[in-house]
Amino acid sequence: MRFSLRTNWNTEESELARAHRLRKEAGLPIADLTASNPTHCGFTYSEKLLAPLAHPQALEYDPQPKGSLRAREAVCAYYAGHGAMVDPAHIVLTTSTSEAYSYLFRLLCDGGAEILVPQPGYPLFDFLADLDDIRLKAAPLVYDAGWQIDFEGLRSAITTETRVIVVVHPNNPTGHFTKPWEVEELAHVCRAFDLSLVVDEVFLDYGIGESAWSFAHGVESVPVYVLSGLSKIAGLPQMKAAWIVVTGPEHAQALERLEVIADTFLSMNAPVQCALPAWLEGRAAIQTQIRRRVTENLAELDRQIAPATAVQRLAFEGGWYAVLRIPALAPDEETVQALLEQGVWVHPGYFFGLPDSGWLVVSLLAAHGEFRGGVTKLMNYLAAPQGG
Repeated sequence: MRFSLRTNWNTEESELARAHRLRKEAGLPIADLTASNPTHCGFTYSEKLLAPLAHPQALEYDPQPKGSLRAREAVCAYYAGHGAMVDPAHIVLTTSTSEAYSYLFRLLCDGGAEILVPQPGYPLFDFLADLDDIRLKAAPLVYDAGWQIDFEGLRSAITTETRVIVVVHPNNPTGHFTKPWEVEELAHVCRAFDLSLVVDEVFLDYGIGESAWSFAHGVESVPVYVLSGLSKIAGLPQMKAAWIVVTGPEHAQALERLEVIADTFLSMNAPVQCALPAWLEGRAAIQTQIRRRVTENLAELDRQIAPATAVQRLAFEGGWYAVLRIPALAPDEETVQALLEQGVWVHPGYFFGLPDSGWLVVSLLAAHGEFRGGVTKLMNYLAAPQGG
C-alpha cells in the first residue's frame, strides 16, 4: 500500500517514552512534573458541570459553519472581561486550537509556504505543517533578564515564501507575554512583508500579577487571528471547544473563506456549543484553583532552588511551566532518564526547542505534595557530584 509522504513520520517509541511506560507498568512511583491536563491534577469541578450538555437544543441539528450565535456571544463576553469588544460575526468556533491552526494555514498558505513559529515553543506545529503542506521556520526568543522576541533573527528568517508569524501570548513554556513595544515591531514587520499574525492565547488567563491584555483588540493595519479555547480557560481539554477571532484589514473576505472551510468539516457538535456559555461563565472556579496551585508550587520551586546556586529558574510572566537552567554536564536526555530512575519525570529542554543540554522544563500544575517531593529529588540529583 502507498501512503502519503506527508505522513511519513517516525512513529517508533522513544527511549525516554519507553522507560516512562515501563516504570508505570511496573507500578513504581513517579512524581509527574510534566502534568498538563487539569482533569488529572486533583482540582475540584462542579457536580453540575455536565448538566448543560442536556439542554434540549442539543438534540436539534442546525448546522452553522461559524458555530451557534449564543456560543459566539459567550466568547464575546469572555473577551469583554479582558477589555476587548469583539463582534460575534468575527468568531469561528472549532473543536481545538489545533484545528483552528489548520483552518488558518489553509486559509493563508499555499503548498510550500513558510510559517514563522516561536522557539522555544510547544512542539505542536511539526505535524500540522506536514498535514497542511507548509514549512516551519523559527522565530527565536532570547533571554536577557526575561524573554523577548529576537527581531533580528525573525527578520532574517523571512523569505518571499513567508505568509504568517505565529505568536503565543503568553508563550509555552517560557511564559513570555508580548510587550507593547514588541507588538509595534511585529506590526511594522507584518506591514512591510505583507504577513498575517496568528496569536495563540490559550494561557491568557494565567498571567503572573495583573490581568493580561488580548490581541483581540486588534493591531492597526495588520490581519490578526486570535486562537483560544476551553482547554485552559475552563480547565476542560476533553470538551473540545475552541475558536478563532478575526480582526484587521480584509476581515470580511477572510471570514467568508473561513466559513467555507468550517462548513466543509462542520466539526463542532451541538451539545458542547450549548454548554459553552455556562462553562465560560463558570471559569473562575477552576482558574482560582489553578492559579493558587501554580503560585504555591512556584514558591516551593524557588525555595528549593535558592541553596542550589547551580540551578537557575528563568523569569516568566504567565502559564504553568517553569524553565530551569542546569549545569550542562550531560545531554538532557540522559539527565531526564536518570531522574526517572529516581522517580521524577520532567521534560528535557530540547522537547521545546531549547539546546540539547543544560535545560529542563517543569510543570507547576501537579498536586503540591507530589510537586514538592519531585522537586526535592530533582535538586538532590543535580546537587550530587557530576549529577551522579
